Amino acid sequence: MTPVELSRTVLRAVRRAVDDGELEVDVPVRVRVGPPGPGGCGDYATGIALQLARPAGQPPYRVAEVLRARLTGADGIADVVLTGPGFLNISLHRAAPAELVAEVLRRGSRYGHLDPEVGDGGEGERRRVRLHCDHHPRALVVADAAARILRSQGAPARVSCANPPAPEWAAVLGVRVDAEGPAPDAPAVRVRPVPAPGDPLPLGRDAGRWALLHPAAHDRPRIGDEHLVQRESNPLFRVRYAHARTRALARNAADLGFAAEPGSTEDANEIHALLADHPRVLAAAADHHAPDRLARHLVTVADAVLPFLPTVLPRGGEKPSAAHRARLALAEAAGTVLAGGLTLLGIDAPDHL
Repeated sequence: MTPVELSRTVLRAVRRAVDDGELEVDVPVRVRVGPPGPGGCGDYATGIALQLARPAGQPPYRVAEVLRARLTGADGIADVVLTGPGFLNISLHRAAPAELVAEVLRRGSRYGHLDPEVGDGGEGERRRVRLHCDHHPRALVVADAAARILRSQGAPARVSCANPPAPEWAAVLGVRVDAEGPAPDAPAVRVRPVPAPGDPLPLGRDAGRWALLHPAAHDRPRIGDEHLVQRESNPLFRVRYAHARTRALARNAADLGFAAEPGSTEDANEIHALLADHPRVLAAAADHHAPDRLARHLVTVADAVLPFLPTVLPRGGEKPSAAHRARLALAEAAGTVLAGGLTLLGIDAPDHL
């Protein structure tokens, strides 16, 4: 269950409570879910009970109890715990590893994206975001990547800037804006990362964007040739190399006469956990307008999958088995997540390095 799907599950619980007369409130258009805060537990938490308490004329904890009763046992939900004044802390059922891998391969590069078929309704009901950025390359690149991630989560996003990007910024870094001029009167998210200390253009598009996106917005990025070296010390290289290796394994397996088939894989729990966490990472990166969260997640996935890849293909005279097909499927799923994440950052994911 993705954060978007969980949001809709909570929304349905509110709607049923209203229909049954347990709550007298206007049903909200959207329910926000996110990682549990201090003192919380489980996979996700929501403060919807605190939001509804005043219009319902009931204490937040009582509203939370009403919703907990309707969420407990719902498809995909393992447990619901109340904490604090009325926070709902939700634990999800874990998909079997083979089911998770099959889902990633089925969704492809859109794994973790909002599925339009399960949206709240029309486009007008979705949260619209306007990102207004400072006029320097890093702000434009961060705003561009944040807008891409927001769109992946169903939020129409527009980027504005006081002045148009310099032609060379647009040509090399691939940035663009939807509107020019001063900050709009309507609410807008100000994108103000620490400017780069040097010119990222000599790095080219991929390395230049990575150098500007990988650090958190409050950290000063490093602009140097370390982003171009083809060595393990370069996080971007590790991410792209891991992706290219998964594609090479698929080609090699085809030459050996077998293909990926999701199944049981031993000693790969960390990879499964990271793939399962990918939708949450995308949702958090969208909510916080922080593409650096996605960049660091991709590095973690790459570092987990690289030691696993040598186990995928048969060795010596070994015949391809169900275990080899399952490991190949897991490798392809990891490569799919890496490619999809790089694409959202505006960075190419080549099949060959």
